[in-house]
Amino acid sequence: MGESNVNLAALIGSRICHDLISPIGAITNGLELLDMAGAVQGPEMDLIADSVGNAGARIRFFRIAFGAAGEQQMGQAEITALLADVNKGNRIQAHWGPIEPVSRSDVRMAFLALQCCETALPFGGDIRISKQDDQWDITGTGSKITTAVDLWEGLTRTDGPAQVSPAQVQFALLPAVAAGMGRRLSYDQTDTQITIRY
Repeated sequence: MGESNVNLAALIGSRICHDLISPIGAITNGLELLDMAGAVQGPEMDLIADSVGNAGARIRFFRIAFGAAGEQQMGQAEITALLADVNKGNRIQAHWGPIEPVSRSDVRMAFLALQCCETALPFGGDIRISKQDDQWDITGTGSKITTAVDLWEGLTRTDGPAQVSPAQVQFALLPAVAAGMGRRLSYDQTDTQITIRY
């Protein structure tokens, strides 16, 4: 995936997320007004509110992972709050380690790596994102690790894997983003743990 294709994909991702976040915010506001008025109550409203909240969190996550990055700084509180929203009701729990602010480009790479690790945890688990000096480790831990070798081997090549499905697009994008940032990806795995390093 060439740099121009990565930039185009990022612009498309930003545009889609930007256009979707507004109506989801409006639905959230409408639900809050209904709740304040006591107009509708019960498990149905809870289900709708949870679903809208999850959709909003996922779009904010995707906006960082797949959108245009830039070098603006993101703080720990902002990132952990976003991941806490994404974690709600999810079989995989993501944990952010770095305390110091980091660039949005760094967060983007970490989120793409997190999504790669998610695919290796079919029964759920934990994903921890840590940074020591200039090295990042994204580690998924679960009762069983399942990997498609061609996808994971593709991470170590700048052109990525030969073929991906829509659900695997992070495997194509992460190597291209890493190459653009001058970073090399590697990974290792055991029966219960998989780690992406760069």
